[in-house]
Amino acid sequence: MFKLNRTFLAALCIGLSGIAAAQAQSTEEMNATLDDLFGDHAPYHAFFEKLKKAVAENDKKAVAAMVDYPFKARIDDRAVTIRDAAHFVEDYDKVFTSKVRKAVSSQTYPNLFANWQGVMIGDGEIWFGGICSDETCKQQTVRITAVND
Repeated sequence: MFKLNRTFLAALCIGLSGIAAAQAQSTEEMNATLDDLFGDHAPYHAFFEKLKKAVAENDKKAVAAMVDYPFKARIDDRAVTIRDAAHFVEDYDKVFTSKVRKAVSSQTYPNLFANWQGVMIGDGEIWFGGICSDETCKQQTVRITAVND
């Protein structure tokens, strides 16, 4: 019926092993990726560590201070706009569900996903990125831009 040739099979195995290797990277490789994408990895690394700590400690106010407002969220199958940190704290458990908190707690810095849109935790549970702090966008503040349960 169908016969795989050895060259094709070897190429397929090498290709698949390359995919697995691309997912596991070192801290230095993640730093280089973020440097290439955003100019400096340090604010993103610091933000990630601060977020992990705040979520682990259930520090709702600290997490709320890391969000870009107004913030669009899905709560009880409704699209909701959260206007400020005080309202985010009120809705924290509905936005940062157990699935989202688990994604944060199990995520490691070297294995973050990053592209021109920002940095992703888990399977898209959280996205964060640089938000322009001035008109020229030379200064940016890293903030949570999306939470998906």
